[in-house]
Amino acid sequence: MNPYQKKKNWKYILLTLAIIIAASSLLYTNFLVKNIAKAERTRAIVWAQSLKNMFETDNDETMNFLSQVRDSLQVPAIVTSEKDSIITYKGLDSTKTYFKVESKIKKYDTAYFAQELRSMKLQHEPIPLELYGKKNYVYFKDSSLLTQLRIFPYIQLLIIAVFLALAYNFFNTSRRSEQNQVWVGLAKETAHQLGTPISSLMAWTELLKDKYNADQDPLILQMENDVKRLEIVADRFSKIGSTPILSSHNAYSVVLNYVDYFKIRVSDKIIFEVEGDQQLEALLNLQLFDWVIENILKNAVNAISGNGKITIKILENIVKEQLYIDITDTGKGIPKSKFDTVFEPGFTTRKRGWGLGLSLAKRIIDNYHRGHIFVKESELGKGTTFRIILKSSLNYVSAIK
Repeated sequence: MNPYQKKKNWKYILLTLAIIIAASSLLYTNFLVKNIAKAERTRAIVWAQSLKNMFETDNDETMNFLSQVRDSLQVPAIVTSEKDSIITYKGLDSTKTYFKVESKIKKYDTAYFAQELRSMKLQHEPIPLELYGKKNYVYFKDSSLLTQLRIFPYIQLLIIAVFLALAYNFFNTSRRSEQNQVWVGLAKETAHQLGTPISSLMAWTELLKDKYNADQDPLILQMENDVKRLEIVADRFSKIGSTPILSSHNAYSVVLNYVDYFKIRVSDKIIFEVEGDQQLEALLNLQLFDWVIENILKNAVNAISGNGKITIKILENIVKEQLYIDITDTGKGIPKSKFDTVFEPGFTTRKRGWGLGLSLAKRIIDNYHRGHIFVKESELGKGTTFRIILKSSLNYVSAIK
């Protein structure tokens, strides 16, 4: 299992644990809410019974006891007749139950009582109450404590989720910033270390040509090409962390030149073809763009076992003023579920791969060339097509301005 897959599995495990914890919290809170709701209904029934007994007793001591029981219950309730006429109430907002008119006589605030009664009818079934042979009903609603307890877990989980998201984003950004600084420093130091031996190799090739009068010797010419390639690689590393300079280049020529260099260094069982519009221009940084083509071609070669073919087509989208570069191989293909994953750092199907090639290619195209790279299509056992989208030179310059 590659490091990226392990990291992804850990994310799934932690997400599953978080869901289990959140679900357990909600289930337990729901259990408490149900028990408290049952207890409050019991209190409402006791309150209704005490009210009934108060109407039916003439004993002062019993009346006093029942009054204490009634007043000790804090469940908001309203007693109505069969026609919803309000007889009495309990536990409502005292600032809204009455209002004063000009004559200073207090009267019921009918709108407030109607609103509270509707709310109670929606929450609970009424408790039948018979007074003086007439049927009445006791309506009640959840106490403020129960209402708060119902919504508290959701508010708590929301706050925790927001806090964790902010914390994760902060630490993830800090970690990436530190990693970028390390990689930039390492890349620049690598470029510096490569400078001296590359200069020496360039000098040695010149001495070989002079000593043996072999300016056109094919082996020395290939050695010279490799030394130049090393110089380009060192230049790439030195540019990491800096804003690259883009200039207009013929896309077909750039791709063809690299393919000509690359194809003689891989198996001759693989055929390379470059086709398409030979006149299209795009703003490129040659060192970095060659790196993109190199990484995609290496992946294509690794995907092909035995005989195969790699085709590069250069197309134009006139409407969008874009240039398309489609790189198609006849390799083993990529599952559709992995189309985005292949660009993640650390993802690789090779035992010795680092999984940085396509990630680096995406960063170069997206961030430095303001383009886009993605898996256009792939079929297992038949091959894969990567598409690079670049803006035309004229459109790109306009966008920058």
